[in-house]
Amino acid sequence: MGKRRTVPAPGEGKRGEDGHLGYLLRQANGAFRARMERALADLGITQPQFAVLTMVAAYPGLSGADLARLSVLTPQTVSVIVANLKRSGVLAGTPHPDHGRILRLTLTPAGQAILKDCKARVRKLEEGLAAGLSAEEGRAIRRWLVAIATASVE
Repeated sequence: MGKRRTVPAPGEGKRGEDGHLGYLLRQANGAFRARMERALADLGITQPQFAVLTMVAAYPGLSGADLARLSVLTPQTVSVIVANLKRSGVLAGTPHPDHGRILRLTLTPAGQAILKDCKARVRKLEEGLAAGLSAEEGRAIRRWLVAIATASVE
């Protein structure tokens, strides 16, 4: 039998500083998402639900389509998330004044409370990400990530 190859751990080989930037971004996103899921699990909130709650709080009255774009989720996923969050009493929907089929979403008081708890936990995780960075390094990383997200697709 042939020799079995070992898969490098995060930070090793192509999963380390010699790796492709796109892969490293995806690897970092996966690791952070897993940390978020663990941090929010006992609150019964997933990372995509947190994204939806955050965007509804920041931009009340969003349509589902707008919410999907802002949350970087598919409209189908957002539809399921919204239905679940409404059922659990953290989101409320009211008909749009001009377009009756569009629901304008807002957080309920219970939703505001759960989002406050979630944000405190996520803030701690983000502080851990920035540990050891100067304020300017943190701003430079944010600018770089925004530049990636806003670059035109070629």
